[in-house]
Amino acid sequence: MNNFVPQTTPPPSPVLPGGSASSAFSFLSKGWRGVRDSADADLQLMRDRANSFKNLASSFDRELENFINSASNFSVSTTKSLPPKEIDFVKRLKPKFSEFRRVYSSPEFSRKVLEKWNPGAKIRIDLSAIKNAFVEEVEIGKRGRARGKGRRTMFKDYRWDWKEEGDGEGVERFKDWEPIRALKTRLRKLEVKRSSEEIFGGLKGSELVEKVKSSLKSFRREPQDYKEVLPLDVPELLACLVRQSEPFLDHLGIRRDLCDKIVESLCSKSKTQLLLRCISAGESSIVENDKITDELDSRIASVLQSTGHCYEGGFWSDLAKDDWSEKKRHVAIVTTASLPWMTGTAINPLFRAAYLAKSAKQNVTLLVPWLCKSDQELVYPGNLTFSSPEEQEVYIRSWLEERIGFKADFKISFYPGKFSKERRSVIPAGDTSQFIPSKEADIAILEEPEHLNWYHHGRRWTDKFNHVVGIVHTNYLEYIKREKNGAIQAFLVKHINNLVARAYCHKVLRLSAATQDMPKSVVCNVHGVNPKFLKIGEKVASERALGQQAFSKGAYFLGKMVWAKGYRELIDLLSKHKSELEGFNLDVFGNGEDVHEVQSVAKKLNINLSFQKGRDHADDSLHGYKVFINPSVSDVLCTATAEALAMGKFVVCANHPSNQFFRSFPNCLTYKTSEDFVTKVKEALANEPRPLTPGERYRLSWEAATHRFMEYSDLDSLLKMEQGRAESTKSGSKVIMKSVSMPSLSEIVDGGLAFGHYCFTGNEILRLATGAIPGTRDYDKEHCKDLHLLPPQVENPVYGW
Repeated sequence: MNNFVPQTTPPPSPVLPGGSASSAFSFLSKGWRGVRDSADADLQLMRDRANSFKNLASSFDRELENFINSASNFSVSTTKSLPPKEIDFVKRLKPKFSEFRRVYSSPEFSRKVLEKWNPGAKIRIDLSAIKNAFVEEVEIGKRGRARGKGRRTMFKDYRWDWKEEGDGEGVERFKDWEPIRALKTRLRKLEVKRSSEEIFGGLKGSELVEKVKSSLKSFRREPQDYKEVLPLDVPELLACLVRQSEPFLDHLGIRRDLCDKIVESLCSKSKTQLLLRCISAGESSIVENDKITDELDSRIASVLQSTGHCYEGGFWSDLAKDDWSEKKRHVAIVTTASLPWMTGTAINPLFRAAYLAKSAKQNVTLLVPWLCKSDQELVYPGNLTFSSPEEQEVYIRSWLEERIGFKADFKISFYPGKFSKERRSVIPAGDTSQFIPSKEADIAILEEPEHLNWYHHGRRWTDKFNHVVGIVHTNYLEYIKREKNGAIQAFLVKHINNLVARAYCHKVLRLSAATQDMPKSVVCNVHGVNPKFLKIGEKVASERALGQQAFSKGAYFLGKMVWAKGYRELIDLLSKHKSELEGFNLDVFGNGEDVHEVQSVAKKLNINLSFQKGRDHADDSLHGYKVFINPSVSDVLCTATAEALAMGKFVVCANHPSNQFFRSFPNCLTYKTSEDFVTKVKEALANEPRPLTPGERYRLSWEAATHRFMEYSDLDSLLKMEQGRAESTKSGSKVIMKSVSMPSLSEIVDGGLAFGHYCFTGNEILRLATGAIPGTRDYDKEHCKDLHLLPPQVENPVYGW
């Protein structure tokens, strides 16, 4: 019950204190002024309430007028299409309108409203009929409306009682209030439309109803068709176990192709069973994909998602990484060498960083080793040294921009390194991963992952980064086998390489099949050619098209002068077929540790070799040679071979896995035997090389190499998956995520291997016993000074008693 009491309360009578008549009169005047102000405030409040009620009635009047006008435009012809339930609703609504009009049209109603609305009245609205109506409807619904029993609640059942607080009765001197009179008029017009079909005939096809329906549907989404996900059967579980154990079985000598056949056999059995179950249930088969591994991943992920399982990470794994789904991705390239050392691991990562940054789809950082001045004098040619990392960075960028022809927008950072004279390579000092900030730790590319992690003692790469790709550049086993006790050393190094590749990489790319078969690896050439060599090739082709002679010289060989770079194979071939190649002269360009020994052996065997100092392959003096000879079988992917093909020359090389990528080029002549070598050399000298087609030039370019890298490293699929997940999150749909929903036995084993390797490399005695440089577990004071680093004791304090 709500009570509205617009009334005033008279102020209490003041008590006059003793005093003069003037003070008493002043007090009475002040009291009367307060009473008058209070009455004015009450009257103003009453006016405000009356105006608000008038505005409400006007609003209701406008809405009702709009409703009647829209109803007058409805078509009667569409009533026939109304379903029986809607017609019944309209029939039940008609008496309600009549009763509503009858109550509001009575003079007694308007008289009471205007008569009782005064400052001394108290309005009381009895809403008990509404409560009774709701209770009655519920009870009728429970008993069943089919019987037609129970009286309907009419509008006249609602009581409107005004009980006046005051003397006397009102006189019927008030007329109908304007809002009430307008309401009566509208109700009379509505009563004229006797037929419900005339009012609601066109409702079904009207635009208003369609909009209302669409709004209601937006609140109530239709549930998606739910298909029961069948549980995994025994063959599927066994196939998953075998597939995850492939790296471990590889260590036991079980080949990967045999494991793949076992998985395929188990999945085919499971596919047959699932197909029979689907057919028996009257459903179409969902297992029609030819890719067995993708089918198995999808099956396991769908089953895990149907159970609500979410893998939170195991004992070794760390899943607390930044979400890059809505950020620009960041790629960190870590390599083992830097310019001005002209080696493959210094040049190729530099080009990779430039062309990855060129796409502007991701931020790129190139992390290269910083050598102290004493090591720089041993490594860099021409006694070239740098006093600061900033100075070396300027040299690197100027060298790069001269060759690529555009400004590369990427960051260059340095990590501490030391040069090993015995291994002729740079060994990282300290934890290399700490030089990539955590906020930029997204995608890591490890150039020579085995080399970087032989003595790595720090955070696991796969824990810090979302995706880690290793690129194998060097066939270390081939070099080690040439040393003393090489077979034993090669056996140990092979398994160490497998261990660090498994523990620290998600994917491994091998430039050719000449490298050892590592876990998680695929073979793909992701290197390109310096654009400068392609321009030289285009110049040679244009000269030949004009009838000019492009090649005026014969054959040459270019490479670092060490026995392992093909010099031993070259001398053996030329000495064996000296008579067949009589008059054949070969110019050799190169510097190295074995230069004097190579020259003395060639002179002793009386071989026609002309030794000259090493020079850049793009040097003008080398443009006139027509044939490049490379008999090396220790290279993984010879950069000089690719450069010679780009310049439009003939290449004579061994039929070896390292040259598999070049065999498709018509100017590449491969030989299997020494006799075949003689034949190919004579063929190249007697003919002219074919100009490269645009497709062949593109295959040698860094643009094509970058495209192959994105595809084979799984970065394309990773970025697309993240983009799809971000879009699905915005749209509210669900995506099956395999990477975090499935615990992997292989990941558990990899984490255990990484932990064991961390403990091993933390012991200085074990490090020295395996050939590590003393003091490389942490960087030294000279590195701290050059790179502005805190001492290792401050950076990583050890607390103890």
